[in-house]
Amino acid sequence: MASSYSSPDLGGPASILQLRAFSFAELRDAVRGGLPFFSFLALTKQLDISPQFFTAVFGIPPRTVARRKEAQQLNPQESDRLDRVARALSLADALPRDLLDTEIGARQVEEVLLRLNYGIFS
Repeated sequence: MASSYSSPDLGGPASILQLRAFSFAELRDAVRGGLPFFSFLALTKQLDISPQFFTAVFGIPPRTVARRKEAQQLNPQESDRLDRVARALSLADALPRDLLDTEIGARQVEEVLLRLNYGIFS
């Protein structure tokens, strides 16, 4: 479990959120204390979406985002959401890429994507 949380130099959710967390415990503590606002901006940049779109998807009012930007810190619940998205993004980014070096690996990736496209979950 701790392997998906790594230093910014090694990738993973901590890297996406631009945090220096070298263990699951450090990242958990950062989330509990509230992540810095720049983590929110880093995630929207990584996803290549506007901050407004991201907040609309997660149901965070624009006024709340403005307050967080002013305070330069998210609350623990918002931080947990960001961590969840960053963790999923890091897995989605790493696993298919790692399989594409062989034909059978590429077919496995295609199969999963097709199942997701048609709503078939396994």
